[in-house]
Amino acid sequence: MLVRCAWADQSLSEQHYHDHEWGVPVHQDPKLFEFLILEGAQAGLRWSTILNKRHDFRIAFDQFSVEHVAHYDKAKIDELLCNTAIIRNRLKIHSAINNAQAFIKVQQELGSFDHYIWQFVNHQTIQNHWKTAAEIPAQTPLSQTLSKDLKRRGFTFVGPTICYSFMQATGMVNDHTRDCFRYSHFLGPN
Repeated sequence: MLVRCAWADQSLSEQHYHDHEWGVPVHQDPKLFEFLILEGAQAGLRWSTILNKRHDFRIAFDQFSVEHVAHYDKAKIDELLCNTAIIRNRLKIHSAINNAQAFIKVQQELGSFDHYIWQFVNHQTIQNHWKTAAEIPAQTPLSQTLSKDLKRRGFTFVGPTICYSFMQATGMVNDHTRDCFRYSHFLGPN
């Protein structure tokens, strides 16, 4: 029987996400944008809620095309607010559009969002060595720094806790607990 991080044993969707995605380093801008939108949508909700709606989010948000989302108009916002398959929160929808616009500005300035975001961890995964889930913080000084910089660049729904969840999801930090079968997959030469 596989031992997983404690949070990942609630449902098959959580297990699959944990086993195949969570903590795997992401360096593709479209995927980073997807996680940015999903983490913002998750604020105040359980991650399992977002996982169960992820397919519908992809459809509703044009496969998370940053170029499309950046140009959503009132008609598209109204359409999203009527879409019962996603989280219909006006602030979160506006944030997705705003963040798409800010994301494009970062790409234009630095060449890629990947280069921008990974500089906060010196372009390599931070290897944590948590024994239990209770040790894992909800935010860190680094996620606070990232949050401040994202906000300075015009991003919204990017508080320190959301930023830390984003860092975990995209492999900027390895927060698999030491007893988890995925923990050693991400250990590097650090």
